[in-house]
Amino acid sequence: MMPDRAKVAILISGRGSNMAALLYAAKAEACPYEVVLVASNNPKAPGLQLAEAEGIATFAHPHKGLSREEHDQIMHEAIVAAGADYIALAGYMRILSDEFVGKWQDRMLNIHPSLLPKYKGLDTYQRALDAGDNHAGCSVHLVTPELDDGPVLAQTEVAILPGDTADILADRVLIAEHQLYAAALAKYVTREADPDWILEQVRIRALALEETHERPSFGTPGWRVGSEKTGKYFAYFSRRHFGESGTSIFVKTSGLDEQGALLDADPDLYFAPKFYGKSGWIAIRLDTGRTDWEHIAESLKKSWRMVAPKRLTKIMDIADEF
Repeated sequence: MMPDRAKVAILISGRGSNMAALLYAAKAEACPYEVVLVASNNPKAPGLQLAEAEGIATFAHPHKGLSREEHDQIMHEAIVAAGADYIALAGYMRILSDEFVGKWQDRMLNIHPSLLPKYKGLDTYQRALDAGDNHAGCSVHLVTPELDDGPVLAQTEVAILPGDTADILADRVLIAEHQLYAAALAKYVTREADPDWILEQVRIRALALEETHERPSFGTPGWRVGSEKTGKYFAYFSRRHFGESGTSIFVKTSGLDEQGALLDADPDLYFAPKFYGKSGWIAIRLDTGRTDWEHIAESLKKSWRMVAPKRLTKIMDIADEF
């Protein structure tokens, strides 16, 4: 059974060629995302007509006479109403407010016609030519308040040929953009099913706790609190290890009563691990694509408290009071 496809809203200001590339890629049966809205600050943007012809919902609202924040709020409400999980900027010629970017943190992507961090902003092709570069290219990145400064997710290099002008180079880079954006978006919206990405998220949260270190256990990562010699495990990562299927994390509970209560409360999220369940450990599934990472952080912290030296838990108890 195919998992639910991620719902994407695309923002454009003009012809929307990258929008079209994303839209047509989404028609493939195996594509992990679907386009639920194409929206624009320009009601006359040609890309809106294309989206309508392809049966995609559209929305447009001019920004003239509105503050940046006011217009962004209108766009935000339309995107939320469409049920979008992610935003893909595709030639959206507006600088976004910090508030809008914050609402879509880690869920808004953009494509930029340079090999970032080179040539942020405009005139990227001419700047690459003027610099005598051998290659230009394009980058897909997460959107942050700083212009063209978010983490780069993927890039494609495009060779600069003798006699290239900015326009000629732009046409060739655009071909690369159309290929890159759809692939990068598909990979990003499925990252929560990628065991390597999941492991890194667990690792960040486990090692953020006081005096923890990672030590493999039976070929899989585990995390301990305390010294290298006397430390105790408070979590294990399972990627088809210990006779289990799927990807999960094992953490301690206060005992079999709590374990049983969790299993009864949400059997789709929790299960009793085969080799640790009898000791009161609980397994939390991490490959559903809907992981609540705050919950995982709290579960790790709770498990850590159960085995951490008292000198550490006392400090944390005092800190929690404030």
